[in-house]
Amino acid sequence: MTNPAPYRSRLVRSEVVAEGTIAFHFLKPQGFEFRPGQSIDLTLIDPPETDGEGNTRAFSIASAPFEDDLMIATRMRDTAFKRVLGKASAGIEVKIDGPSGSLVLRRKADRPAVFLAGGIGITPFRSIVRQAEYEKAAHQLWLFYSNRRPEDAPFLDLFGECARDNPRFHFIATMTQIDKSRRNWTGGTGFVTQSMLAQYLPAIQGPIYYLAGPPGMVAAMRHVLADAEVDEDDIRTEEFSGY
Repeated sequence: MTNPAPYRSRLVRSEVVAEGTIAFHFLKPQGFEFRPGQSIDLTLIDPPETDGEGNTRAFSIASAPFEDDLMIATRMRDTAFKRVLGKASAGIEVKIDGPSGSLVLRRKADRPAVFLAGGIGITPFRSIVRQAEYEKAAHQLWLFYSNRRPEDAPFLDLFGECARDNPRFHFIATMTQIDKSRRNWTGGTGFVTQSMLAQYLPAIQGPIYYLAGPPGMVAAMRHVLADAEVDEDDIRTEEFSGY
């Protein structure tokens, strides 16, 4: 699904969803349609400052199609784009191009979907999981979500609620640096490994795998799946660089 003409939208509100991570809610432009897991290009219009990275960034859509707002979430870095967006007041106008991307759930529910997410790579899966719950989709969904600490994990509590409300959604969160956390954590620890997948999945071979996160994490997950002899055609990826 592509749209040739850009849309205009306005910021509704912003909220902190993890340490160093902010979600931005925009008005959903009239006629804008997308599939969960797709992304947009967001452009600041006449920003008060800019730099060599430009005024446009690609963001996965974190909101689900049924939700009223169009939401993105991003790690806040010290760039002109992020400084302007982070300080923006409600009402600021932006340009939106898209949607684009193919990290979307298969329409057929005959095979399980396994999402492997690291950090801010969780955003497309928030959209997919929320829409599947809303539609009461027949897909069996598994989300393995890796972060350093609970403080760094956007939407952590939301996925726990989704798992309680949707019996076809299974949520496994794991922390790789829990010793640096100030929170009490009773969930998993360590990196996502083949043994962790085997512990929770009915079978490692057979599902469609969706990988999203920093390039190093995506590469590591590819190695894990390759070692488990998962067919390359059953793997979809999206890397989040510099976000």
